[in-house]
Amino acid sequence: MRTSWWKILGLVLVGVAIVAGLLGPVPALPILHETIRNVYFHVPMWFTMLTLYLISVIYSIKYLNTGKESYDLLAVEAVNTGIIFCGMGLLTGMLWANITWGEPWPNDPKLNGSAIATLMYLAYLVLRNALEEEQKRAKISAIYNIFAFPVMIVLLYILPKLTDSLHPGSGGNGTFGDLDMDNQMRPIFYSAVIGWILIGTWICTLRYRLRLLENKKNQID
Repeated sequence: MRTSWWKILGLVLVGVAIVAGLLGPVPALPILHETIRNVYFHVPMWFTMLTLYLISVIYSIKYLNTGKESYDLLAVEAVNTGIIFCGMGLLTGMLWANITWGEPWPNDPKLNGSAIATLMYLAYLVLRNALEEEQKRAKISAIYNIFAFPVMIVLLYILPKLTDSLHPGSGGNGTFGDLDMDNQMRPIFYSAVIGWILIGTWICTLRYRLRLLENKKNQID
């Protein structure tokens, strides 16, 4: 079976980011110290999640325009995969917060917004399972998905910038790129982001193919 070049690239980039992220040099920083390495793991999870949710929205719009079942399946599998990366992003973030801020979930607008956004997308999956008629389920969930994405952007990126927040880049704080990452860290960080996005997209396509096979099997039965 031929493996696409971008899949190999994703594996290579993630492998390099993991090794360099754990063993490579990092700047000596107050408070953060060695935990700055988590930027290679925590932040790429969110970038991958956002990419997958954006893919899901695109295919939800395509489904509403065409009515093709395959677009609906791609939309839901992109969310299913995005939820996985959301979970990993939350776990790595809670670990980081516990070390640097003293508790895994402080009262922070970005953390609270991420919790609400996660519940919104879990509700999307619950909504799909609650509706039995296929076309009705696909249309309602597509509309929900299209509205959920901009709400998530507001919760994660706009509201935290308007209020006090512990997170870099929010509430008047500088970003990691401005304050903490040096020129040795940036190539590893960008490799991790691109690599995990490619891996996430690969997982999504695999889930989509499995869903197609399950549907064909159910039609035959």
